[in-house]
Amino acid sequence: MPDYGRNLLFGSFITPAASPPQHAVELTVAAESLGLDLATFQDHPYQPRFLDTWTLLSYAAARTERITLATNVLNLPLRQPVIVARSAASLDLLSGGRFELGLGAGAFWDAIVAVGGERLEPGDAVTGLAEAIDIIRGVWAADERTPLRVDGKIHRVNGAKRGPAPAHDAGIWLGAYKPRMLRLTGATADGWVPTLGYLPGGPAELAAMNGMIDEAASAAGRDPAVVRRMLNISGTFSATGSGLLNGPPDQWARELAEMTLEYGISGFLLATDSGEDLARFGRDVAPQVRELVAAARAGTPEAGPA
Repeated sequence: MPDYGRNLLFGSFITPAASPPQHAVELTVAAESLGLDLATFQDHPYQPRFLDTWTLLSYAAARTERITLATNVLNLPLRQPVIVARSAASLDLLSGGRFELGLGAGAFWDAIVAVGGERLEPGDAVTGLAEAIDIIRGVWAADERTPLRVDGKIHRVNGAKRGPAPAHDAGIWLGAYKPRMLRLTGATADGWVPTLGYLPGGPAELAAMNGMIDEAASAAGRDPAVVRRMLNISGTFSATGSGLLNGPPDQWARELAEMTLEYGISGFLLATDSGEDLARFGRDVAPQVRELVAAARAGTPEAGPA
């Protein structure tokens, strides 16, 4: 698949562990000091070992000044869409435009039901996500004078007042893998954020998935390049290479640059709770990837991944 030409972003995918309670916050501060662009957090409200994601995001925003924060991704079945919209806009306003909203249709249904959520069939979960996107964007449209009404199958809003609007044009990113979710991403989302470890075939699977996103974007009258392609990654730093993202930083850089140039990935989010690995990623890997991609885009003959 083509390189969509987007600027590159590098960030962290941090576990919101409740013990020790400050660890995730300190890693966010460290990510900012390393020059990373993003700090992102998963959201599992049924998990007692985790901090509440919204509370963590707010606390982390107050401890940082530059880095963008994001949900990766928010558990929509346990979050009412109007409240999600207002929480996201509030955090974006308070942080000076440093929040992006990642959404998921839901998983781990037994755990969701155990804390009072409704079990949804896969098709209904996607329908609910599509309806929620309309609701969230409707709430953010604070200049609209008419009350918001959405008569959906899963979510209904009956004359809600709109606002507040986020401080910036906040993006909605989707964690998507299957065809209907990928089509929804292309038709409506601002970003796509799958996890490499969930792709049994490795990065090569991204080509077909990109194709579905691109086709849906074009059918909706959108430029496929407006959908930023990001990827949650994990791996091991070692002296010698022994597989994908298992080796020295220069190997990581070549492999990530290839994912940009071949599969259009323009955001890499390292899943780690190790400050040492985060430092290697920010200081040793990210600059090399930027150089390789810039050289390849400029047409330097010897540039690009091996």
